[in-house]
Amino acid sequence: MASLDSLKLELARQVEGEVRFDVGTRAAYATDASNYRQVPVGVVLPRHEGDVIAALSLAREASMPILARGGGTSLAGQACNAAIVLDFSRYMNRVLAIDPDARTAVVEPGVVQSHLNNALAPHGLFFAPDPSTKDRCTIGGMIGNNSCGAHSAAYGKTVDNVEAMECILYDGTKLSLQGSMDDARLDAAIARGGREGELYSRIRDLRDRTADSVREHFPKLPRRVSGYNLDELMPERGFNLARAIVGSEGTLATVLRATIRGVPRPHEVGLAVLGFDDVFIAADQTPWLLAHRPEALEGFDQNLPEFARIKNMPGVRFLPAGRAFLLVEMGGASRDEARERAERVIAQARALRECTGAAYLDDAQEQAAVWQIRESGLGSSAFIPGRPRTWPGAEDSAVPPANLGAFLRGFDHILSTRNLKVATYYGHFGEGCVHARVNFDLMSASGIATFRSAMVELGELVASLGGSLSGEHGDGLARSELLPMMFRPDLIDAFRDFKRIFDPDSKMNPGVIVDPHPLDSHLKLGANYRPREIATHFNFGAEGGLAGAALKCVGIGKCRKTEAGTMCPSYMATREEIHSTRGRARILFEALTTDLLPDGFADAALKDALDLCLSCKGCKAECPSSVDMAAYRAEFFANYYRVHRRPLSSAFFGRLNNVARLASYAPSIANAISHARIFEGLTKKALGIHPDRKFPEFARRTFRSWFERRMAPTASMREVVLFVDTFNNFFEPQVAIAAVEVLERAGFRVIVPRHHLCCGRPLYDQGMLKQARSRLRDVMEALDPFVAVGIPIVGLEPSCILTFRDELPSLFPDDARASTLASNSFLLDEFIAREAPDFAPPELRRRTLVQGHCHQKALAGMGAEIALLSRAAGAELEVLDAGCCGMAGAFGYDRDHFEISKQIGARVLIPAIDHAPPDAIIVADGFSCRSQIRHFCPSRTPMHLAEVLNLRVG
Repeated sequence: MASLDSLKLELARQVEGEVRFDVGTRAAYATDASNYRQVPVGVVLPRHEGDVIAALSLAREASMPILARGGGTSLAGQACNAAIVLDFSRYMNRVLAIDPDARTAVVEPGVVQSHLNNALAPHGLFFAPDPSTKDRCTIGGMIGNNSCGAHSAAYGKTVDNVEAMECILYDGTKLSLQGSMDDARLDAAIARGGREGELYSRIRDLRDRTADSVREHFPKLPRRVSGYNLDELMPERGFNLARAIVGSEGTLATVLRATIRGVPRPHEVGLAVLGFDDVFIAADQTPWLLAHRPEALEGFDQNLPEFARIKNMPGVRFLPAGRAFLLVEMGGASRDEARERAERVIAQARALRECTGAAYLDDAQEQAAVWQIRESGLGSSAFIPGRPRTWPGAEDSAVPPANLGAFLRGFDHILSTRNLKVATYYGHFGEGCVHARVNFDLMSASGIATFRSAMVELGELVASLGGSLSGEHGDGLARSELLPMMFRPDLIDAFRDFKRIFDPDSKMNPGVIVDPHPLDSHLKLGANYRPREIATHFNFGAEGGLAGAALKCVGIGKCRKTEAGTMCPSYMATREEIHSTRGRARILFEALTTDLLPDGFADAALKDALDLCLSCKGCKAECPSSVDMAAYRAEFFANYYRVHRRPLSSAFFGRLNNVARLASYAPSIANAISHARIFEGLTKKALGIHPDRKFPEFARRTFRSWFERRMAPTASMREVVLFVDTFNNFFEPQVAIAAVEVLERAGFRVIVPRHHLCCGRPLYDQGMLKQARSRLRDVMEALDPFVAVGIPIVGLEPSCILTFRDELPSLFPDDARASTLASNSFLLDEFIAREAPDFAPPELRRRTLVQGHCHQKALAGMGAEIALLSRAAGAELEVLDAGCCGMAGAFGYDRDHFEISKQIGARVLIPAIDHAPPDAIIVADGFSCRSQIRHFCPSRTPMHLAEVLNLRVG
């Protein structure tokens, strides 16, 4: 322990980046997207090459293993180890240079693939390997894994697109690997002597004695990722040591920077979508389709569209008839050429009796919608309520494309004899590579034995068909043990020798490829899996309890994207793993299932991880597995504050409805006290509010007061209940007043319940779930009489009205009133779209920016609001892809959250508003969103949709 403490202190002293040995960080990095778990010793986030050199030097002194890690999306376990983890994704993520003429780019290992392609796009280039994780996987990880993706049929794997690299060995030796080397260059490198000269000499000797076996016995297929790339050392391949290191999974060297090849983008693409009776027949079509030279040839069975329908993916409606589908992407110099090539494919397919349907898509949005189905395969198939969980491991084999149909039939037979099933087959059919998550039982000794026997027999099948155990996900812990089935003993010995040349003490990601761990060791679950039973307020029965809900996160890291969508705002701001949805789910898993966190479900490490969760619910919509971190967070704080004292700020904001109601009796006095300098400072200090935040002012007259004194319209109109929330009653009644006038113009008589009701959202956000349930019970009792006679409920604050759809049914799973209220509650835009489709919005004649509320985007969608505003004459509509505004109720007021809140808003929202014309209309339906905009864009006046629809023109 003393030596570990000294290592940590010395790393902190010498490394400019972050050094993390805390239990929360170690928990977050203990696994990847695989079945495996190994808790790291610590994590280093290097800022530059010097930090990497220092970390390696100190690791050597402590004889500590090293694991280089990028996005951590590996499916075979190669991104977790009991080592010092070097995470390059936060800082060493720059595109250093682009040479458009040479079509190359120099990058650091942590740059995300899609970020690189954004940088290459102005030059008409792109980095062709495109795994489905392209918006969060890193180039270093792609090099380590030899990643591929849908377009490798046209452009090859990562190994085919790497020109050079600079790397460092465990012993500190730096290597500059500049592509192919002829004999003269190789002789010169050896003649230089030293460690580098010795390395080249030994590698040349290894090449010479293994050349015949490599040429004769390496599998001949497009998707061999298993083993080391000894074939790249052959003279006919130019002795390319850089490419030989690609796919070595961090077991040989650590990449410091790489020179990659960019390729010209095809000018146009067309997509032929073909349907067949089953996935085996679809696989049989691969050979003739490859003759058409597609850009991509992907396939999936009928289960994937079924999962897509559950998640309301729009691409399902573009699929032809069939029970299995092939996506054949054809490129062309023009749209006509792409169409002509695709239609030739369709014509040939329709001549086959096995083809059940065909469609041609040339619209980019339609193509993207269908591709989204294909790319959702891993996450959407991992957990479906009411069905067994499925796991990776057997998901990545590849065979010669001509053997794909035979392989799938054999694979299906192996599973059926063990009473196992796949959730869905999908993958790169043009490359002979198929993915399939299987319902292995990894929680019992007998289930694990079945898992092992199935994997062994699968390896034998792959080898018999001339295939590769891994087609793109790597060997890792899942397949390294099986490599002798695929490679002759002399080649296995050659792999071991190759590893020892670079890493004689086996300190670089040990246990992978060479001298591997057994494939059924280090399992994340295992025969002793016994999660803690936690009493919860929400119903997690379908997930198998809260621990089962944490397992919904399969580790693919969609929450680590940074360019689009809402999930995950705190990760977008911090680029910290523990502040991603995945990181939080990992720590939650450890808290509920292992002894790593001393205080389990009340541990401070879990509190720290959840502290920056904004409860935006972006993960519930955008995570392919629909992880609902907001619900887990609420359960945690409900449990945590049973044994810890609740801060005054939490109690205050949780009971904001009570505070507002009390203030409404004397709003002028309440405003004077809250804004008077002496009282304001004391109050902010007591409540932990940042000094720069301004308290919202209480309205001089509440909405209810206005409504009770107005002249009601005739009773003959159709009726609707307006649910008036705390914010639009006590703080901004003008919004609710505008809504009443809009609804009446649309032909409805507005009813407001006699007593003020609160949805309990602030209580829920603070983990005060018992009190929130009480509030919601009051809501059901008050609103059920209206719902029972068919009167719909309309709300204005998305986070409040959508509580009825989301939290309410889960908090009251056995109360029929909850489900009835959930299905009869609407946002204003939804209600008008459904009940008053001819409603005419006013002329706007101005630029109109729309900031969607996080909960609205996640639970209801923005379609109705956008369609409604689009009908406004002269509206130059711009719907911001700004994600979360950063305020999130009480979150943005907190002293410790202010800078994060500002960073989140500054990512897209604040700059977009700053650059909008002075007379632009800013539409933001959330009270928090409007508060954030007013704070950082004080010259702007954001409006609720109701106010926009109620604008008087002329």
